[in-house]
Amino acid sequence: MKSNWLTSFFEKLDLSATTVELLAYVLTVLAVGLTAILATLIVRRTLLQFLTNWIQSNNYKWDDPLAGNKLLTKISWFVPVTIVSLAIDMFLDPETASYLPAKRLISACFVVVSVLSLTALLSSANDIHRIVRKNKGSSLRGYTDAGKILTYILGAIFLISIFTGKSPWGILSILGGLTAVTMLVFKDSILGFVASVQINSTDMVQLGDWVEIPQYGADGDVVDMSIHTIRVQNWDKTISTIPTYALVSNSFKNWRGMSESGGRRIKRALNIDIHSIRFCDEQLLDKFSRMPLIEDYIKNKQQEIIEYNQKNNCDQNSGISGRHQTNVGVFRAYIIAYLRNNPNLHQDMTFLVRQLAPTENGLPIEIYVFSKDQAWANYEAIQADIFDHLLAAVPEFDLRIFQNPTGYDFRCLSQTRPSD
Repeated sequence: MKSNWLTSFFEKLDLSATTVELLAYVLTVLAVGLTAILATLIVRRTLLQFLTNWIQSNNYKWDDPLAGNKLLTKISWFVPVTIVSLAIDMFLDPETASYLPAKRLISACFVVVSVLSLTALLSSANDIHRIVRKNKGSSLRGYTDAGKILTYILGAIFLISIFTGKSPWGILSILGGLTAVTMLVFKDSILGFVASVQINSTDMVQLGDWVEIPQYGADGDVVDMSIHTIRVQNWDKTISTIPTYALVSNSFKNWRGMSESGGRRIKRALNIDIHSIRFCDEQLLDKFSRMPLIEDYIKNKQQEIIEYNQKNNCDQNSGISGRHQTNVGVFRAYIIAYLRNNPNLHQDMTFLVRQLAPTENGLPIEIYVFSKDQAWANYEAIQADIFDHLLAAVPEFDLRIFQNPTGYDFRCLSQTRPSD
């Protein structure tokens, strides 16, 4: 220990050299420790407390993570570490055996505090980004997680360097020689980091997006994105955890385009019993012409057909000669008119009412439109209202909905069957 006023004081008491050294060492350690503790308390009770209270009381929300992640608290640990480091240089003789271990220990403390402070800073940066973006949009989680891993690796390298006395570059060269092992150990982290960069640079997924990933049974909103995993809250409130790199290596569906378009697709078909399809006679046309939604259509279409048949000398009394309206064609025109008058549908988006190929289940009349309301419950209500009306309107056109026979149908058949 360096000679100072404390050792001089004990030497004047005619104490042995060993006792003087021991007493001076103990008192110096106690003095330095008390000074470090006192300085830490002063910093935490004054400056740190003031900054924390100011962050929590102001109207800004973006700075709350600085207090929430205890960034300022971790930075305050530099105060006692710095005091102890200065005391070592001031009171310990570099030639003594205790100087080097003490210096290495305090250097290790510097590294640990630096790592803790940097990781807290990265966590705060991610939280601030989420607050500023209101939990929507791209996430920094992948980058901050990668930064934390890099910080831990560098911290470990510096700690090994401090305690072994070797250069950090020498340790890095040794790790470079173990590339295969390093790749194996950090395989998931490397894949996750590369995938995170690709996802964020191409804007494949954002927080809040509705995604479907059938391979992992995920169907819901993205609630968290990290370097290793992406968490999806399914509609039944369960959580699916998917490896980040799976979004790059596999296909998935992102419904963000639907949300941004302002519409949500309605795609559903009515199966018409083919046996109920027929040409319209005068009585049926007269009935249709009294329907407000299609009265103009019936009038114009009938005039067009009459002119065509007269021009081509078609036999008006023959069902298959010339052109004639059918009840299914009029029903399709009615569906178009009904949907065009529905205020809940987008009229400027894709708007189709079409026939699909006939099947063993009848003739499908498919409706392909977009609702204005994207909220699930409202969307389902709009869709249900449309098909409630159309299903009830089908008999008005002398049509039937195709339905496989049920027990009720068989009972009705047995009741109408003549007795032997």
